[in-house]
Amino acid sequence: MVEAFAVASGKGGTGKTTSTLALGMALAEEYDVTVVDADTGLANLLFHAGLEDADVTLHDLLIEGADAAIDDATYERFGMRVVPCGTNLADFEAANPNRLRDVVASLAAETDVLLLDSPAALGSKSAVLPIVLADRIVTVLQPTIPALSDALKVGEYARSYGTGNAGVLFNKVRDEAAVERIADRTEEYFDGPTLATVPESDAVHGARDAGEPLLAHAPDSAAAAAYRDAADTLDVRAGDSTAVADRFRSAVVPDRP
Repeated sequence: MVEAFAVASGKGGTGKTTSTLALGMALAEEYDVTVVDADTGLANLLFHAGLEDADVTLHDLLIEGADAAIDDATYERFGMRVVPCGTNLADFEAANPNRLRDVVASLAAETDVLLLDSPAALGSKSAVLPIVLADRIVTVLQPTIPALSDALKVGEYARSYGTGNAGVLFNKVRDEAAVERIADRTEEYFDGPTLATVPESDAVHGARDAGEPLLAHAPDSAAAAAYRDAADTLDVRAGDSTAVADRFRSAVVPDRP
């Protein structure tokens, strides 16, 4: 079985990478989980997972003629397999986003849940590809009307390529009433449920500074508990690994949204 989720938002700074790793750790209690930093232009998952010194990253797999193997770029961390992306600008410019299809296809054949930490914006082929490849998106947003507007653009684009919506994760919440004010609009525009409401937390900043996912750094925090609730609410669907891999390899990669 396998299902691929693109963890997405309509803007930066929503806590998308923190959410990807937190969901991954929570889901790993029941499933075999692989996390991929598919934000090839502004990668930072490696810092959150303590992999800043990784010798081989996703960039090495996307460069034409590179001899790196997928296993070389895959690291066992915190009960998950993690494929970080590098931060070297030259490597990003040399990377061919089309190759991501084959990488994701190979990873999908060996896991239950595939989480793609996706770019915030939709302005390039490399940015939109994770959403095109995923079965469904998990939308991370802060409870404001502007953030909702940005996230809706991601949802509309996903639907245009047949990618479903697994649910909405409200993050960095300081005021529960703010969630209530836009909850009706969220349910109206998104097909999936509200997965959880994650409070603003100093523990998140501490985890980032420590180079650890939140659930490893502060497992008893309120934010960590909310991510576990989100994982419990997320209904992982069993897909045929071979069929999913074939779909990834044959996916049409758009030039621009």
